Amino acid sequence: MAVATQPSMVAQLQNFGQLTNSQKIGLIVAVAAIVALFSGGYLWYQTPTYQILYTNLSDKDGGAVINALGTMNVPFKTEGTSVIKVPMDKVYEVRLKLAAQGIPKGNVGFDLLDNQKLGVSQFVEQVNYQRALEGELTRTIEAVSAVQGARVHLAIPRPSVFLRDQQKPSASVFLNLGGGKRLDPAQVSGIVHLVSSSVPDLPTQNITVVDQNGNLLVASDAAGGKAGLDPTQIDYLHQIETSVVKRIETIIAPLVGANNVRAQVTADLDFAQTEQTAETYKPNAVPQEVAIRSLQSSDSGSGAGVSASGVPGALSN
Repeated sequence: MAVATQPSMVAQLQNFGQLTNSQKIGLIVAVAAIVALFSGGYLWYQTPTYQILYTNLSDKDGGAVINALGTMNVPFKTEGTSVIKVPMDKVYEVRLKLAAQGIPKGNVGFDLLDNQKLGVSQFVEQVNYQRALEGELTRTIEAVSAVQGARVHLAIPRPSVFLRDQQKPSASVFLNLGGGKRLDPAQVSGIVHLVSSSVPDLPTQNITVVDQNGNLLVASDAAGGKAGLDPTQIDYLHQIETSVVKRIETIIAPLVGANNVRAQVTADLDFAQTEQTAETYKPNAVPQEVAIRSLQSSDSGSGAGVSASGVPGALSN
């Protein structure tokens, strides 16, 4: 009975040497492709899947998180300026460890006053109170669905003993609207009244609100220029700008392509109102249709009068 034996290495090399050059190249390429495929699959299998750990972090909190991850030897990736990712199987573990360290801290609020030391000066106490109030307002405004981030700056004047020198507080609100979202006039008005009702003696006219593009959503009356625009006028201004942008893109798009044109329009509308009083008199173009402004009349008469006769004092007189 014949026994089949495996060909020796020398025999295999001899068989390979008998192949043509094209066959040798094809065989080498096939082997290299198989090795690369298996190597890539192995590396892909070994590479961890990253998941979002935190988003919308401030620069200070983002730096603290990255330093903590480096200390814990946890690999991470960053996307943009406010997204940090870690391996999927370590997300919850890392969050618990960072929370134990008080990271991220977020905006300060009234919890800042909990750690205030005894014996601080009145100035430091007032500054801490203002920082805490700004932080609480920021947290509340960021809870609005369309707001990705917010900053609140308060200008609270010192109280004066003279009534004529009393000044009202003012506030500036910066909004970062994510995903191209916009706030309608009712939402902007709600934020304005929220800030006004949270700060004593702060009128709504002293509050300015802008977005991340520098667009003025509502301005204080003291700002001048467009400061007096109410939400309705601002919305009308945006409608005009959007309409002009669409018209420009519609005209240019057929020439350069729909994806090759971008237009931006800044409209400056005059919402000033004037009141005039005029009194006009009709000219006397036609004598028969003369407009009479005033009319005077007098009556006169003449004739002999009847003289009185009889005994003075009698009834006949």
